[in-house]
Amino acid sequence: MLGTVVPAEGTGGGLVSRPGDISSLFRFGELARYVRLLVIGSPDIKFCEEFKEKCPICVPCGLKLAEKTQTAIVRHFGLQILEHVVKFRWNSMPRLEKVYLKNNVMGLISNGTQNILEEESHIKDVLSRIVVEMIKREWPQHWPDMLKELDTLSKQGETQTELVMFILLRLAEDVVTFQTLPTQRRRDIQQTLTQNMEKIFSFLLTTLQQNVNKYRRMVGAPQERDILTTPQTELAQEPKAQANCRVGIAALNTLAGYIDWVAMSHITADNCKLLEMLCLLLNEPELQVGAAECLLIAVSRKGKLEDRKPLMVLFGDVAMHYILSAAQTADGEGLVEKHYVFLKRLCQVLCALGSQLCALVGSDSDVDTPANLGKYLDSFLAFTTHPSQFLRSSTQITWGALFRHEILSREPLLLAMIPKYLRASMTNLVKVGFPSKTDSPSCEYSRFDFDSDEDFNAFFNSFRAQQGEVMRMACRLDPRTGFQMAGEWLKYQLAAPVDIGPMNSKTGEGLCSIFSPSFVQWDAMTFFSESVISQMFRTLDKEEIPVNDGIELLQLVLNFETKDPLILSCVLTNVSALFPFVTYRPEYLPQVLSKLFTAVTFEVIEESKAPRTRAVKNVRRHACSSIIKMCRDYPQLVLPNFEMLYNHVKQLLSNELLLTQMEKCALMEALVLISNQFKDYQRQKVFLEELMSPVANLWLSEEMQRVLSDPEAFISYVGADNKITDPVLEDPSGLNRSRISFCVYTILGVVKRARWPTTLEEAKAGGFVIGCMPSGNPIYRNPCTEQVLKLLDNLLALIRTHNNLYMPEMVAKLGETFAKALDMLEVEKNAILGLPQPLLELYDSPVYKTILERMQGFFCTLYDNCFHILGNAGPSMQQDFYTVDGLASQFLNSAFVNLNNIPDYRLRPMLRVFVKPLVLSCPSEHYETLLCPMLGPLFTYLHVRLSQKWQVISQRSILCEEDTADDNPESQEMLEEQLVRLLTREVMDLITVCCVSKKGTAEHNSSTAADGDDDEMMSTDVTPPSSAELTELGKCLMKQEDVCTALLITAYRSLSWKDTLSCQRTTTQLCWPLLKQVLTGNLLPDAVTWFFTGVLKGLQTHGQHDGCMAALVHLAFQIYEALRPRYAELKAVMEQIPEIQKESLEQFDSKLLNPTLLKVADKRRKDNFKRLIAGCIGKPLGEQFRKEVHIRNLPSLFKKVKPSLETDVLENNEDGEGLTALFEP
Repeated sequence: MLGTVVPAEGTGGGLVSRPGDISSLFRFGELARYVRLLVIGSPDIKFCEEFKEKCPICVPCGLKLAEKTQTAIVRHFGLQILEHVVKFRWNSMPRLEKVYLKNNVMGLISNGTQNILEEESHIKDVLSRIVVEMIKREWPQHWPDMLKELDTLSKQGETQTELVMFILLRLAEDVVTFQTLPTQRRRDIQQTLTQNMEKIFSFLLTTLQQNVNKYRRMVGAPQERDILTTPQTELAQEPKAQANCRVGIAALNTLAGYIDWVAMSHITADNCKLLEMLCLLLNEPELQVGAAECLLIAVSRKGKLEDRKPLMVLFGDVAMHYILSAAQTADGEGLVEKHYVFLKRLCQVLCALGSQLCALVGSDSDVDTPANLGKYLDSFLAFTTHPSQFLRSSTQITWGALFRHEILSREPLLLAMIPKYLRASMTNLVKVGFPSKTDSPSCEYSRFDFDSDEDFNAFFNSFRAQQGEVMRMACRLDPRTGFQMAGEWLKYQLAAPVDIGPMNSKTGEGLCSIFSPSFVQWDAMTFFSESVISQMFRTLDKEEIPVNDGIELLQLVLNFETKDPLILSCVLTNVSALFPFVTYRPEYLPQVLSKLFTAVTFEVIEESKAPRTRAVKNVRRHACSSIIKMCRDYPQLVLPNFEMLYNHVKQLLSNELLLTQMEKCALMEALVLISNQFKDYQRQKVFLEELMSPVANLWLSEEMQRVLSDPEAFISYVGADNKITDPVLEDPSGLNRSRISFCVYTILGVVKRARWPTTLEEAKAGGFVIGCMPSGNPIYRNPCTEQVLKLLDNLLALIRTHNNLYMPEMVAKLGETFAKALDMLEVEKNAILGLPQPLLELYDSPVYKTILERMQGFFCTLYDNCFHILGNAGPSMQQDFYTVDGLASQFLNSAFVNLNNIPDYRLRPMLRVFVKPLVLSCPSEHYETLLCPMLGPLFTYLHVRLSQKWQVISQRSILCEEDTADDNPESQEMLEEQLVRLLTREVMDLITVCCVSKKGTAEHNSSTAADGDDDEMMSTDVTPPSSAELTELGKCLMKQEDVCTALLITAYRSLSWKDTLSCQRTTTQLCWPLLKQVLTGNLLPDAVTWFFTGVLKGLQTHGQHDGCMAALVHLAFQIYEALRPRYAELKAVMEQIPEIQKESLEQFDSKLLNPTLLKVADKRRKDNFKRLIAGCIGKPLGEQFRKEVHIRNLPSLFKKVKPSLETDVLENNEDGEGLTALFEP
């Protein structure tokens, strides 16, 4: 046999670049030494790869190198050669050579490896891979006795049995889990595995049981051992025991690969013998992790409820005893990584058991609540109270499912568990366990689970939100207990002395930092009370609310005084949480308002000139937000105290330096919200005039008009042309900036909050309705309209001036200190790049560290707020705003001036907060006069801008391939590229909002993704609905030829820009509706081929992403089907696709052009089309240069189906499989 394969002596094997001759190397036993030298010391590893590819005597060479007399590294290379032969040469090998190779490989398993404890794991792995590769090509048709051969091998000893386990596991992974072979072969093998599953499972279980029993006998308790055993024989037996243990572990790993997909009957056979064995093994230290893994997979199975009923055996006494004792033993041995991993698996098993319980109880499967439910809940609670924050969090979803369950939630045992769960939550809500610290037992576990404090912080915030949800579910079942516990905890915290811990806050001496023991307790208590109190008000009837207890708690909180900003912020949250009690006792409202107003002006050190820290600013902002929330949610309650509130606000506003502009505006917003309750147009108008008169006087003054209209005067007025010597304290123009901010904030607050009554009757009675539209809808008037419109000219002047600040000559006028005043804030950059903020900086640092940062913040906020005003003006003032004379030209001469110099980070908010809301709120009668004249030039400009930006990025990436790029993740180029992506998404979203009606997918995901959020899950179900039509505005815009061209080119060019998210949204929502609008016209052939080529380029760029690929294939198919009958040029484009089958294309075309032949279902036609264009679909980088593995189909095991009359080349894929592919199980 060997002679039939080995070439005649003297042939060179095709490797002419090597001195000497490979066969002579082989003959003199030099090859092994040569390979060893190459692999270990030589950089010329290319020789090894060439050898595998080109040598004609690979099989004997590989077998020679794989002999166990060789070193492990040489043997591994020999086995790699054999694997390479099977994967890439098998189809061309003679049958005898295949048999020879197979027999020799089986021989290697039989006696060609070292002992199980000595053999290297990578040798075992590659040997099992070779066998599996042969099985994938020959079994069962040409190798029917394969399973018998493996069974025979396993009887030779532990070494062979372990290898057989590896083979069976890898076979299941390749065929079922990863599906790495053609459909027909996969189906043949999987069906044969299924037919033999009873034998395979019996073999696996027997192997596991026998080896575990042997292992236990050898390492078990002394009384279990043989009486004649001596210390010497004990020592001799230890390797034998280890070998049995290894086989047991391999058997468990193999079972894990099968349990997931085999019929449930195999798992539950013989009265759940497998589950019983797995439970027993949970107490075997060496095997417990593998057993828990198998148990987890079994208990997590989905499928018919009837099939899952036997799993309830795990709630029985025996199983529950083993599970609990294993958990107690593992936990009792302290923090050892192996035991901790086991505990995690065991926790997952209990969670999966809970899910099965929820699915089965109360369903049609007649499963009663298990008798051991109490024992299960106790063990589950033990994981919820474990020091590991990860284990605690793992239990939350299951607790939620139990509390939500229709039947289990009424069980007395579960109801009795609620106080215990809430008590555990009180501990779990305390944010401790940072990996860098040692102040809690959780810290040690966190060092296993988290890489940094930032990682832990992100996890804990998510965990806490999840706990809040589950606590609310628990309180829905028992609201009083939760409220009682919240009250006790609140009273305890109010009386407890403050413990700041070892770390002082930078805000002030003796104040808490976010890690202080007192603050973490306050923080947890506040979250707890907020969650349970809000749920109580939703659950209990009005008369059942414990008003006296709530008011008592409110009084305690109102009387509590603290100078610590972090604790005060918690106090304010508690005031808000308890505020609903005031609806029962309105006499407490003045006290609540007094508490909140005191906090609005909170300072740690009075009259301090140092910048306020974020913690102090948060308290003041928190107080303002609480007042706004109170006025928004309980306006009728606050209305009787309106005069008191108004006087208090006026008093605060009289001191220009007491509040920031945002704080002033927040208080004015609260007043406007209450004024909406006047329900009297005239009275509210007079009030708003009075409220805004200081703003109007300042905004319309001659000096302000000059400043707002002239960029140079503006720079000078806000102090951006100064050179500052003390960049922390000195700020001579701060008051000027605050005056501009005050005006803009106030206009925004009034426009956002002033509204007419919600009911038509009240609106008519109050004088808010001035007529009706032709459709019959009422026309409302806003009491703020007159005041706001007279300020509009200066607002637009400010926007124009702000845009002009970016002109090079204006940037040159900025002072030395403020040269970067128009740049992004560091915090904005970090958000876009996805860089986390250091934890402590969030609270202890000033909001703006230097005057430059303060100036940057001023420009950024001012720009955003101006556009927020314009975005809110339409919904607020409606027809009074849309009918302003020449509004479109006013916008073009202000917001859209100097766009070339406006950076991307300023253009994005303009589109999002101004243009998009304006489009969404504008009535159709103003499309022609307002939106079209404005959007036409805007879209034309944006098309040019984005095309140029992406061209720069493409050129840069080409240059980067030639030159080494900067690896710094914060590099300017990376930031710019990410900004272009975000701007692209904004533009495409705006075009979609303008052009596509909100049906089906157009409604889906119209909001822009968060900055830096590129990891959004992409749907693969992307076929756009046939109902996606153009809106009236879209049709209006598409009538203008230049705008129509800009929209189409932007949409189709964006498909090949390197932003996957934008590509998928544009493909699914925008491209086809836009193109469909122009199909009826006379499109030029060049335009049609350009659109089609644009989609194919998109496939080339984004083909490796399943969601994008499916959407782009569908779009290309739509275009080809719709336009190919009219444009033969599309076929010419198709012919240029690499590797296209011309004959298949001809058949597809002939059917497409002959409607009588077009009987194949749309799905089949699309699949055929996808196969045609496969050559231009981009692949992931890892697959681009991978050598193709071809596995031939064997004679089918299935009954042949009568072929259809329409069978053609396309309906048989390249592997030769026909209609049987349709009947894939």
